[in-house]
Amino acid sequence: MNKLKNILHKNFELLSGEIISVNISFQIFGLDINEGPTVIVNHSLTGNSNVAGNDKGWWKNLIGPSKMICTNKFCVICINIPGNGMEDFDFNQNWVLNDVARIFIKTLKKLKIKKVHSLIGGSIGGGLVWEMGILEPNYFKNLVPLAADYKSSDWLISNTYLQNLILINSKNPINDARVHAMLTYRNPKSLNKRFNFNINPKNNKMEVINWLEFHGNKLKKNFSLNSYFHMNNLLSTIGVTHKNRKDFQSLIKKITSVIHLVGIDSDLLFPNFDIKKSYDYFSKIKKDIYYYEIKSDHGHDAFLIEFNKIEKAISKIFK
Repeated sequence: MNKLKNILHKNFELLSGEIISVNISFQIFGLDINEGPTVIVNHSLTGNSNVAGNDKGWWKNLIGPSKMICTNKFCVICINIPGNGMEDFDFNQNWVLNDVARIFIKTLKKLKIKKVHSLIGGSIGGGLVWEMGILEPNYFKNLVPLAADYKSSDWLISNTYLQNLILINSKNPINDARVHAMLTYRNPKSLNKRFNFNINPKNNKMEVINWLEFHGNKLKKNFSLNSYFHMNNLLSTIGVTHKNRKDFQSLIKKITSVIHLVGIDSDLLFPNFDIKKSYDYFSKIKKDIYYYEIKSDHGHDAFLIEFNKIEKAISKIFK
């Protein structure tokens, strides 16, 4: 098993001005650091550093020996976002995603990683790819944000606001917030096709309700209320440190990384038209930026499901 490793950062200053000490945990898969090119994988909102290596590895279909990101060729690192439930965390501080990006970069530098082959992640992990890539425009050879944009949209902020209202007002907050979240991670076509108005004879409930309750109960066992508030806040603060698109335009001009954007045609949370719009805008000022689209019925969660399609779209990056 790939053991959890830790680095303590003392006197880290948040953008709020608070000075804190924070423990960062991570796992390494494949080659050891500096034995080969490094790939950094950022996890999703309720994810963690266990990206590969056993049955619970959330991207084990894409990371491993002879897989898209081959662990015989690459050193693969996944870092836990502080507050995701893997380590003790002081929730008195008000983090934004840029804070996470800066502490991740400090961690990589402490590990003496001079250059990163690829930085990849989906959803909030993709937003973190953008944040880190802008902070270090020459450090990453490839930036690969999947199902994510360079900023939180009004639509995304509206959904995190509703999530927080549920967490505040519900008698069963984590369960109920997760039920709502699942409806943004999938889409009508996905649920209608999967459940087809079927009733479970064991409990006489609609199968779709059983499925929603399963995911609500599962998260309630593994996630704290504070973690949910914290991660929702991070999701709503992608790009918050910059005022407008012109700010991003000037920053993206400086990025030497090749940028690979991946949209999902059925995504409700980060709609593909927003990602395509970003590509159209930034491709006018940067040559080495590409857009790939995955066609799927599974909505936003396709980046956790459609492994063959992801591999087909971006495997050339890791050849």
